[in-house]
Amino acid sequence: MPPLKTSNFAIERTTRMKAFSIRFTRVKHIFVMKSREFIKKLENIGNYTKIFHMVKKNTPLAVRMRPCFLAEFVGQKHILGQGRLLQRAFISKKISSLIFWGAAGCGKTTMGFIVAKELDADIDHLNAAFSSVAVVRKAIEKAKIKLKQTGRRTILFIDEIHKFNKSQQEALVPDTEGGNIVLVGATIHNPFYSLIPSLISRSITAEFKPLTQEDIIFILKKALQDKERGLGKMQISITNKALEHIVVCSAGDARSALTALEIGACSTLPQEGKIIFDLEVAKESIQKNIFYDAGDQYHYDTASALIKSIRGSDVDSSLYWLAKMLKGGEDPRFIARRFTILASEDIGNANPFALVLATNCFKAVEFIGLPEAELILAQTVVYLATSPKSNASYAAIKAAKDDVENEQTQEVPAHIKTHAKNYKYPHSFGGHVVQDYGAKNRYYFPTESGEEAKIKRFLDDLHKKRP
Repeated sequence: MPPLKTSNFAIERTTRMKAFSIRFTRVKHIFVMKSREFIKKLENIGNYTKIFHMVKKNTPLAVRMRPCFLAEFVGQKHILGQGRLLQRAFISKKISSLIFWGAAGCGKTTMGFIVAKELDADIDHLNAAFSSVAVVRKAIEKAKIKLKQTGRRTILFIDEIHKFNKSQQEALVPDTEGGNIVLVGATIHNPFYSLIPSLISRSITAEFKPLTQEDIIFILKKALQDKERGLGKMQISITNKALEHIVVCSAGDARSALTALEIGACSTLPQEGKIIFDLEVAKESIQKNIFYDAGDQYHYDTASALIKSIRGSDVDSSLYWLAKMLKGGEDPRFIARRFTILASEDIGNANPFALVLATNCFKAVEFIGLPEAELILAQTVVYLATSPKSNASYAAIKAAKDDVENEQTQEVPAHIKTHAKNYKYPHSFGGHVVQDYGAKNRYYFPTESGEEAKIKRFLDDLHKKRP
């Protein structure tokens, strides 16, 4: 039987069907790609929403109240104000790496996610305490693939970045410089002490300062009024004294303040339909937040304030900084060692007993320990702060060392060498005799302060006797 002939109509119909199928496939592909892109944007929005706007009962108020947009951010006007560095960086969109550092609860983590929002970028969040080099490289590789396939940048946000060792930090440098990632690091430590120079030089470094009392009050009132994310539905009546107590105790930490507000509100029984949040509730809802890190720059800054207060004879400031260091958990032996150094450097012969007391303070602190050692430290700091001051001995040894280092080295004069025959024994001449002891310059210039005035008169008399 001969094969059936295909009509021209059937051929044309088949051709049209194939063309339609091709166009449909293309449209479907475009639709799928657009849908995926749209879904990805929804996921990003979802990520921000999940991070900033969680409304589940078990999500802390401090997390729910985090701002999502730059316009909502409170505080840090010194870097975000008109014409300031970070504000200019946002406008230019030219951000390769950011390092945020400062006290807890002042907005570093929040700002990291806002950066992603402002740059319309994805975000990958790591904590340096739990991330190895392999984890970091995997995150960078994922970001590079995404940038190549979709053109979308990735914010690699690393919390507690100071906990990365040198090799982990070095792993970030090439891709940060190459623009494969936008690095945002957050730390409470001064990055100039805790991060490698090559990473610092490629970053905008911004110090986040503790929020002002006005900032904290604004944040608390906003949380009380917000019915979606905050406590606006709870009918809370809070007194000004309660607000002030939370603000003072939080010490610029918004997270601490919001946590206290939530604890107080959720643990107080309503009275006639209202929660009365008074001073007593506030006192039971927050502990005093003393930001002090005994292992970082804050430790040295506070120690510096203590020493300079003693040197300046400000006994009250000296006691305050001593109290802050003790409350912050500082090792009392470190404080006692500093007292011993200061007694010689800044008091010296104006009151020689200061060194005796400081040395015995150190021994007593080691022997007794806290909390009783606080009394010994307090007594010593008062004595040192109220003692007459002189740094003449410190200045003298410094000048002598400069001469030893920079001038021609002096030979020991023959008459004062071991077993010298021409040495004049001072006691044979009434306690003093003029002879060459080797020094060509004068180094010690005693002051008129305290006991050193007696030394000055003694030396002045000796100098008059010299030819």
